[in-house]
Amino acid sequence: MALAAANATFRPRLVSASAAADTSDTHTRRRHWKAGEFPFPTTSPSSSGRRPRPTTTKERPPPPSKGKKEDPIPSPQGRGQRHWKAGEFPESQSGGSRSRSRTPIKNIRKRQDARSDAKAWAPTVTEALSDRIAAKNWPEALQVFEMLKEQPFYYPKEGTYMKLLLLLGRSGQPALAHRLFADMQQQGCQPTPELYTALIAAYCRSGLLDDALRLLGDMKAAPLCQPDVYTYSTLIKALVDASRFDLVDAMYKEMAERGVAPNTVTQNIVLSGYGRAGRMDDMEKLLSAMLDSTASKPDVWTMNIILSLFGNSGQVDLMEKWYEKFRGYGIEPETRTLNILIGAYGKKRMYDKMSAVMEFMRKLAFPWTTSTYNNVIEAFAEAGDEKNMEQTFNQMRSEGMKPDTKTFCCLINGFSKAGLFHKVVGMVKLAERLDVPANTSFHNSVLAACARAGDLVEMERVFRHMKHVQCAPDATTYSILVEAYRKEGMTDKVYDLQQENPSLVSTELVMV
Repeated sequence: MALAAANATFRPRLVSASAAADTSDTHTRRRHWKAGEFPFPTTSPSSSGRRPRPTTTKERPPPPSKGKKEDPIPSPQGRGQRHWKAGEFPESQSGGSRSRSRTPIKNIRKRQDARSDAKAWAPTVTEALSDRIAAKNWPEALQVFEMLKEQPFYYPKEGTYMKLLLLLGRSGQPALAHRLFADMQQQGCQPTPELYTALIAAYCRSGLLDDALRLLGDMKAAPLCQPDVYTYSTLIKALVDASRFDLVDAMYKEMAERGVAPNTVTQNIVLSGYGRAGRMDDMEKLLSAMLDSTASKPDVWTMNIILSLFGNSGQVDLMEKWYEKFRGYGIEPETRTLNILIGAYGKKRMYDKMSAVMEFMRKLAFPWTTSTYNNVIEAFAEAGDEKNMEQTFNQMRSEGMKPDTKTFCCLINGFSKAGLFHKVVGMVKLAERLDVPANTSFHNSVLAACARAGDLVEMERVFRHMKHVQCAPDATTYSILVEAYRKEGMTDKVYDLQQENPSLVSTELVMV
């Protein structure tokens, strides 16, 4: 694809007025109950309650000899299953006719139910544990796990501990993860490098780097739990996120001393960190080392990191240069790669190249995703082109693409810049009808729209609602509020915000 020039321009398809951005989905059928809520009978007939077909015989069996119990006559095919054991046939005490032989269904059902009841509890609780882990409900998962450990038949294995450690780490519970790890050792389950790495990841996710490094020392002291490339990659990612590049260099040195070679994932993590920190020289050195390496060759993720770095900073020429280089190395783009190009061209208002990339995607059967449309909508929103923005949104919905939170943030931003505040209200209502998550970014967009309209009463109401639904304000939230109050000379309001959250509202803003 030649990115240097393109003639086509993006023209989103027009749809009818009924599909406008601020209209509701009138064609959606209303339901009077949710799925599974209709009062059907909660119990179904048990499969064990069906009466089996009686065994047929062509001739009456001979009477058993005295003092000897005979087996019942098998089926005519000779391969039928018996319904009772030898000697269990219910003979008549009165010596009546034996032609009416009946299967003891009641006894069979009792035995089946007893066996089912005896075995049903264990798989039910283990399935409950799996369900809690899948639902990321760590408190109930630990409760069910404690119940299971009390049973004599249950012996927890390494895989169960691994799942629980990962769950606790992702839930921000490193202390509980460490307690579980110690309990695992008391139960006789020996730690492995994978389990140690999961515990280290739990501390890294919570930013407890010193504790994670101490665990690395414990691993190195255990002969059978030596750290591998995944352990070091986990630590390096946490160090990069904390901008502790001095320790990153130390980790690389330690890996070399222990004969652990970094893989492509490790290098991509550091490469991205160098780019975000503006350490371009280190980034270029690392990228050159990857190109010369055999163990950590650059891949499409490397390509996306570099293109995103230059694209977000507005350096389109360098982005195109590296795109052609990666293509020359045999790395083919994916959908995310092309979405990065579209976003970069859109921010620079290079609509001809943005359209060329979209046509290239169509030609090579790359699907237009929600991110593709979001990049186009964001480009028109930043330019204040509400007409093309709205047409793109209508085309997005007409093609069955579901908008997400970023979609509505861009729409609210674009309509508020154009002064179309009634459409801002329509977007907020539409997002609610479509069950789009209203996160901090969404509330910030609405707050910015209210501030731009000069409606401080509505802005304060949105801010109170934001805290009511436990959506945590961030630095952008307070920046919008402070700027709106300062514009109106309401320094007392700025002071109240500084008292409410000193960490996000500096004292300098109050003194200005």
